[in-house]
Amino acid sequence: MDSSLYLHMFLMIFCCFNINVLTNSYSSTQPLCHEDERSALLQFKHSFDVKKFASGDPSAYPKVESWKLNANASDCCLWDGVECDRDTGRVIDLDLSSSFLYGSINSNSSLFSLVHLRRLNLADNHFNYSQIPTGIGNLSRLRSLKLNNSFFSGQIPSEISSLSQLTFLCLSGHFDPLSTEYLLKLEKPNLKDLVQNLTNLKVLNLNVVNVSSTVPGALSNMTSLTYLNLANCLLYGEFPMGIFHLPNLRHLDLILNENLIGYLPEFPRGSPLEVLIISYTSFSGVLPTSIRNPHSLTVLKLHFCNLYGTLPPSLGNLAQLTSLGLLGNNFWGQIPSSIANLSKLTELGLSTSAFDAGTSLSFPFGKLSKLTTLYLIGTTINGVLPQSLANLTQLSILVLSNNELLGEIPSWLLNLTQLTNLDFSENQLSSMFPRSISLLKHLQSLDLSSNNLSGKVELDIFQNLQNLAVLRLNENKLTVLATNSTNVTLPKFISIGLESCNLKKFPDFLRFQDELQSLSLADNSIHGEIPTWLWNTSKERMSEIELYGNFLTGFEEHPDAIPWISLQLLDFSFNRLRGPVLLPPPSILVYMIAGNLLTGEIPPSFCQNRFLYALDLSDNYLSGAIPECLTSSSNDSLLLLNLSGNNFHGTVPPMFMRGIKMIDLSQNQLHGEVPRSLANCTMLEILVLGDNQIKDTFPFWLATLPELQVLILRSNKFHGVIENPKIGLKFPKLRIIDLSYNDFSGLLPSKYFQNWKAMKVVTKGHSTYMRALKPEYIYFGNIGYSWYFIYSITVSTKGRILLYSGIQSVFVVMDLSRNKFSGEIPESLGNLNGVQVLNISKNYLIGVIPSSLTNLTNLESLDLSQNLLSGEIPQQLSKLNFLSVLNVSHNRLTGPIPQGKQFDIFDNSSYGGNIGLCGVPLMRLCKNSEKLPPPPPAHSSQGNGLEFSTGIYWMVIMMGYGSGLIIGLVIGQMLTTRYHEWFVAIFERAKKTQRRPKRKARRN
Repeated sequence: MDSSLYLHMFLMIFCCFNINVLTNSYSSTQPLCHEDERSALLQFKHSFDVKKFASGDPSAYPKVESWKLNANASDCCLWDGVECDRDTGRVIDLDLSSSFLYGSINSNSSLFSLVHLRRLNLADNHFNYSQIPTGIGNLSRLRSLKLNNSFFSGQIPSEISSLSQLTFLCLSGHFDPLSTEYLLKLEKPNLKDLVQNLTNLKVLNLNVVNVSSTVPGALSNMTSLTYLNLANCLLYGEFPMGIFHLPNLRHLDLILNENLIGYLPEFPRGSPLEVLIISYTSFSGVLPTSIRNPHSLTVLKLHFCNLYGTLPPSLGNLAQLTSLGLLGNNFWGQIPSSIANLSKLTELGLSTSAFDAGTSLSFPFGKLSKLTTLYLIGTTINGVLPQSLANLTQLSILVLSNNELLGEIPSWLLNLTQLTNLDFSENQLSSMFPRSISLLKHLQSLDLSSNNLSGKVELDIFQNLQNLAVLRLNENKLTVLATNSTNVTLPKFISIGLESCNLKKFPDFLRFQDELQSLSLADNSIHGEIPTWLWNTSKERMSEIELYGNFLTGFEEHPDAIPWISLQLLDFSFNRLRGPVLLPPPSILVYMIAGNLLTGEIPPSFCQNRFLYALDLSDNYLSGAIPECLTSSSNDSLLLLNLSGNNFHGTVPPMFMRGIKMIDLSQNQLHGEVPRSLANCTMLEILVLGDNQIKDTFPFWLATLPELQVLILRSNKFHGVIENPKIGLKFPKLRIIDLSYNDFSGLLPSKYFQNWKAMKVVTKGHSTYMRALKPEYIYFGNIGYSWYFIYSITVSTKGRILLYSGIQSVFVVMDLSRNKFSGEIPESLGNLNGVQVLNISKNYLIGVIPSSLTNLTNLESLDLSQNLLSGEIPQQLSKLNFLSVLNVSHNRLTGPIPQGKQFDIFDNSSYGGNIGLCGVPLMRLCKNSEKLPPPPPAHSSQGNGLEFSTGIYWMVIMMGYGSGLIIGLVIGQMLTTRYHEWFVAIFERAKKTQRRPKRKARRN
């Protein structure tokens, strides 16, 4: 080649090189930031305050502080959190996450002039409950949008669904800190609209967004999806199975969608799943052996679903697994020994139904040497604590609650020096209280409640545990001695549970506990008035109080009494407290002071606390009218209102609480009619108005309430004929109804029987308990607690009270006794296949006992006594295998008593007053030629002295706050002594107490 050509090529390369060098040099020395974008960024900065409380990340810092216009910082492309395009100088990435930003954003914000943005991250700030502005649609080039955990509220704008280039979308929200309502919702567009338009998504995070819809099948077609978080979104319906088979999906989280059903598929080989969380859903079925196929699975959490069967040994093949959670399911058999091969496991949670019932804990836990968290919760482990646990020296969380552990708390526990959370609650441990526990210096949570521990506990033994935030010693045989020494400094507690601890007065150390979130002193002998100092706290907390602004309404007249802003749950129930009802701190969500000696009226100022979640003032001596402001629409946050067992008079106030789930106004002196405004309470599940003087006809319009399951109107002055239901009024979920001890007349409401679909369902297998979930986690140390109400059942039998674990979702009761119903028992009653308790005694019913009652295969108690029934007892009733209580006494029945099966257990009292009956167990033999005596005369509506007190009497009593920030609601029945054996048989976990039920904790 010619040398001149070489020279020419060299010069060209040299020139190009130098041009590039000069260009790069020029680019590096000249500001790339465009003036309009720099001005927009500064304007955006000045629209916010910088507040430390606005971000929760410990590593947060105010990034905008570097945004200045001096000579050293005029190039906005060099500002913290800002990235510009290397070629054009346009701002393409803005990351202001965890930057202490506090304020609102509107659609006119200068932010939306940055139209070249590809990535926008405003996560972990506080945008003061403003809506996500529609101006977000101007940023059409966005590929990544992160607005999670930033206190936006309202509807997610439809403009987001038009951002077609998005691959990352994180909009996870919050609950309102006091009303517990979802801040963000996705309605228009809904979830289906969103995923249909954003087909390029790789990451979708809608955690704690009110979606309230089914999961669209279109998600199964999003093959690019790698991360899907739909936790706590109020999803329902069936989960599309195709989502499990998405080729790139690595993370799937569906936790806390209780109405979402589905089942686990057969996982294909090579499944990319790394994290699978479906806890607190209604997924059912077995755990497939193919669970071993996602070889990269590191987190598998299936807590509190409806899964059943044995645990497959293939679980031991998940070599990468670090977290395995299977609490609260219906697994049986033994823990597979293969789980001991999971050498990387750091967190393990199992319900002890995974063990054979009654066996000791023999699994070789010592092999899982990396475990830091161990939950074994259930009812079947017995014996002493196994020595193998002593080898788990890395444990920080040890929870062995709700088992049958015996003996002492072992001394080897002190080997677990890293423990932060220790929970042995609800066992049978019996010994003196072990003072040595105070040597576990890292403890943050200690729960020894519901055991048989004895002795005296001086709280000053905990003075060296300055990290201790949760202390629960309730329901033992302990006597707690609260120190009064000024030289003892106890830790700043978050939760204190000292129920049934023989306290005589309010512990003085509470004066200094200004960080409490929950306080339970129930079931003690504390007397006198609630001291005013209990509501006071230090003035150092004023900076926090400013966040709550209007919460302070009503306290201006006491400038020195700054209320506890942290205290959310307060339970002083079942003590000897006197005086008026005191207005609690404005931060209170749950206020329980039932079973005391309080007098006077509910003051109007009580209504100023608009954020109550549950209010229980039952079983006191309160009087006056129920304030209408208490039940107004301003109290939409209220889930539970229990004012039963007082002396309230006047009419039932208008009800406008759209979120209320339970109302109990029973055992008062209320009169008038049932307010039609109750139709506004569309979330209502339980309504109890029994034992008042309400005079009304049957409130058929309550049938519009879509969630109503329990209706108790017993012992009032309801009257008249129950007319046929109007079109569309069907009580769709009603399954417990008590209309007893009223003056209803006419025929039994057979048309309603045809419509009560919930009573027709016979549910087999797993049964849940009625509960109302508070969808919010509160963290104490390393443990998260959620609150929920369990609607439990209490049975009163002549002075004795039996407490059962809860109202199961399959429990169906109908009590129409002690009225003036006439006519025949309709055949349609036999269509209510799910009914377990049926009482239509003490009416004027005639005719025969219909053979259709044989269809009630779930029936456990049948009372037809004190009517005018004639004919024979249908022989087919002997096929009712669960029938444990039968009363057909005081009718005009004739012929032989059925024999065999359940009928062999009934005694004479089941048949007395029917002179025409013969056969066992009566002493009268049946003879074909025997002339039967004439029937007895009809009884009066007031009874004839022979009647049994067999009516089901429902009342509602608030349960106490339990371990794990759980609240229970108790629904009770009062039955005669002769029903005692039946209830013991069908409710295995009945707890016998005196006067009031002993409250048991419900934990998640």
